Amino acid sequence: MSCFVVPLAQAVVTSAIRKSNEKNNRSDHSAFARHLPALEKMLWGGSVMLVVDHVINGELTWRFPFFTALENAGGGAVMLREMLTVGVPMSLVITAVWAVYALAKEHKKKVQLT
Repeated sequence: MSCFVVPLAQAVVTSAIRKSNEKNNRSDHSAFARHLPALEKMLWGGSVMLVVDHVINGELTWRFPFFTALENAGGGAVMLREMLTVGVPMSLVITAVWAVYALAKEHKKKVQLT
């Protein structure tokens, strides 16, 4: 019901970092900084799909309190537990997959140059 909140927050932070890097126009970007747009797309895309899924399943509504779990007593604790047990691992896996992708792309680039 609220597992998408963590990757969505990470997507917002990732977008801010990417925009800051572009604004500073640094030429000495690390391999990870060069591939930050890929992480950004993965996080935003996954978060949007999870929001759509939660709306379709009725776990997320267009009226306050938006999360149906908050309509019940103790719903906030349930949401927090889901964010910690599902959202955080989901974000960590997405970031790990992206890191492997970025390193593989950099390795491929080095191999092609030699």
